Amino acid sequence: MDQLNFLRKYFNDYRNLTLFDNKTLGLIIKTKKILLKLKRDKKKVLIFGNGGSAAIASHFSVDLTKNAKIRCTNYNESDLLTCFSNDYGYERWVEKSIDFFSNPGDVVILISSSGKSKNMLNGAKSAKKNKLSKIITLTGNKRGNPLSKLGDVNFWVNSKAYNHIENVHQLILLSLIDLIIGKSVYSV
Repeated sequence: MDQLNFLRKYFNDYRNLTLFDNKTLGLIIKTKKILLKLKRDKKKVLIFGNGGSAAIASHFSVDLTKNAKIRCTNYNESDLLTCFSNDYGYERWVEKSIDFFSNPGDVVILISSSGKSKNMLNGAKSAKKNKLSKIITLTGNKRGNPLSKLGDVNFWVNSKAYNHIENVHQLILLSLIDLIIGKSVYSV
């Protein structure tokens, strides 16, 4: 396939993934209501991701806190990651972060393109144990993946292309901020 055709197909696939059906739009609205209730209850969002998803988590966390005025924390500090991974194992760093930093009634957002990341699965189990009010998942690859089975609100991207999955996850999360604010153009 030549480069021009590759790019046409690439962006056409991406466009098709962002033509959200009413179910997905309804989940975005439902998540907005969850986040507004969280704000009224003076609770916070904890958000986690690996690799590119960690960068998405950081972006969302800053914008949700600053622009939508809803407290959101992310856990991408190298000292925390290396300490918790060293002391508890990489598969348990999200779980231990939730154990140490969450309060009952908080909401956790877990991002895993595969839906099979052990650290995110353990984080979901910890969220249930610690009585967080909601578990929101963003996944891709196979429908009904292990992480989505543990979530209360589950966004699934029907793709096996990691960059497509991650970009759609970011689009969903950032659309939530604009939906909460009520507009997409505003001064920051």
